[in-house]
Amino acid sequence: MCGIVGYTGKKKAAPILLDGLAKLEYRGYDSAGLSVRDGEKNPVVVKAKGRLKVLAEKTDGGAALKGTCGIGHTRWATHGEPTENNAHPHIVDDYNVVGVHNGIIENYQELRDKMIRKGYKFYSETDTEVAIKTIDYYYKKYTHDPIEALAKTMVRVRGSYALAVMFKDHPGKIFVARKDSPMIIGFDKDASYLASDVPAILKYTRTVYYIDDLEMACLEPGNVTFYNLDGDTIEKTPVEIDWDAASAEKGGFEHFMMKEIHEQPKAVSDTLNSVIVPDGDSYKIDLSATNLTDEDIKSFEQIYIVACGSAYHVGCCTQYIVEKLAGIPVRCELASEFRYRSMPLNKNALCIIISQSGETADSLAALRDAKANGIKTLAIVNVVGSTIAREADYVLYTLAGPEISVATTKAYSAQLAICYVLAIKFALIKGAITEDEAKELTSEVMTIPAKINKVLEDKERLQWFAAKLSAQKDIFFIGRGIDYAITMEGSLKMKEISYIHSEAYAAGELKHGTISLIEEGTFVIGVLTQSGLYEKTLSNLVETKARGAYLMALTSFGNYAIEDSADFVVYVPKINELFAASLAVVPLQLLGYYVSCARGLDVDKPRNLAKSVTVE
Repeated sequence: MCGIVGYTGKKKAAPILLDGLAKLEYRGYDSAGLSVRDGEKNPVVVKAKGRLKVLAEKTDGGAALKGTCGIGHTRWATHGEPTENNAHPHIVDDYNVVGVHNGIIENYQELRDKMIRKGYKFYSETDTEVAIKTIDYYYKKYTHDPIEALAKTMVRVRGSYALAVMFKDHPGKIFVARKDSPMIIGFDKDASYLASDVPAILKYTRTVYYIDDLEMACLEPGNVTFYNLDGDTIEKTPVEIDWDAASAEKGGFEHFMMKEIHEQPKAVSDTLNSVIVPDGDSYKIDLSATNLTDEDIKSFEQIYIVACGSAYHVGCCTQYIVEKLAGIPVRCELASEFRYRSMPLNKNALCIIISQSGETADSLAALRDAKANGIKTLAIVNVVGSTIAREADYVLYTLAGPEISVATTKAYSAQLAICYVLAIKFALIKGAITEDEAKELTSEVMTIPAKINKVLEDKERLQWFAAKLSAQKDIFFIGRGIDYAITMEGSLKMKEISYIHSEAYAAGELKHGTISLIEEGTFVIGVLTQSGLYEKTLSNLVETKARGAYLMALTSFGNYAIEDSADFVVYVPKINELFAASLAVVPLQLLGYYVSCARGLDVDKPRNLAKSVTVE
């Protein structure tokens, strides 16, 4: 949510800022703006409602703005409607401070009232304008020191923020502060950069710093100085990002989502190869990089899996697999619910936090709650150095690379793959399976990338079929066990990018109310990859067909009897049923994609959604 970029160096800033903001469009936004300084002149601010192309047109692609130091922002409305007036950057009347902000200032009304009493006028409905004018107030009241002004503001602000501001008296410098909202800082010998996420600056540098909560920094061309809340300088070690710039481009595909669907075999393969090593003619799991020891695993009596959105669906699938293989009780919880519940927690538990960005606000809060309760935490994240990764006791990285489309595909698949590995390892250490069984399961997991490729070879049939769905008003997904977890993700993919109402139901619950929604022409998708539940789910599908439903079935090769009942059948390769989700989800991703295309929608940037939800 919201995207921030900043640049100070020797090149013209505006084109670099626009390019960075374009790389952050996936975060979700409704307006955009730039502020650029040309030497000691007052900053120029340009803002626009709507897509980034409107801002680009107003600035002639940035060419109309002179200056080598600037900040930019894409806004996702929280306080105040999406208008040009509410768009960032915000500025004080004498141009002393101009800034952008990602996050939510919870006590903004209290601060606003104070600033009005101090003589400040407000021109927007945003909490950000309050923060900028509070910084200006403390700058002028005390020593005209930007770091001191930021620090005094930070101790008076409640909420989350990633702030980037420029001061009139300090040309060529950008000052930043952070609490709970994502921010990275990059540099090379001639310039410094800041952004909400890696793809914005990947084209310019792969050397970055991660700024921690309640820290500040001053960016100058080729140099970054960090400060703590007391104003003392602190040392930080830079990190090299190994993503290549091409991975954040479309690479010939019409949309990022389709590119990322096709990148799933590589994302899964890279992730598996990071924790699975050859062992003679087989494989073994190596989690030594996480510092998670066999003794640690033996000590865990309970597992909590906490996540949001698609990562939560990964957790639901993992719950079935871990309980089946390892015999450990598992509870999968939505992070936004887990953090506000008062349930008794097992102190000898492991809390697994799954997040692509590693910055998801509710998931981060849940991690902190678990640690406060003395529970060990394991992060599964895709972004090295992200806040969740830094704060967890153990971390496992998925190697999916940058994921740009709002609708996740390859990150979901990489998360599933790492969870399979965890389930096998826990089962082995707990004595629930033998060494030979662990090797057999690990070898089976290693076949997933090639089998995903096989599924992708059949995508044209789904494209043809999707045209039949584009006019649907409602779509229902049903399944049992792991298949139910798969339908949850399939339904989310459909609704978030096609805007068709879709719901996932446990097939056994149909008779408890849901079947009343089935009428002539209602579209029902059944997932049937679990042999022990196949006949029961098929029976549920037939019940809906008797009431007029049009049926699509998704199953494994060999289950051909279903063709007598379903109107359209999609097959995926045979695999151990515990790992079927990795194959079955791909046709559902493709189906959502093709339906969205058939409806002429913006696949990569669905309305009202953000890639990384960094506020509550």
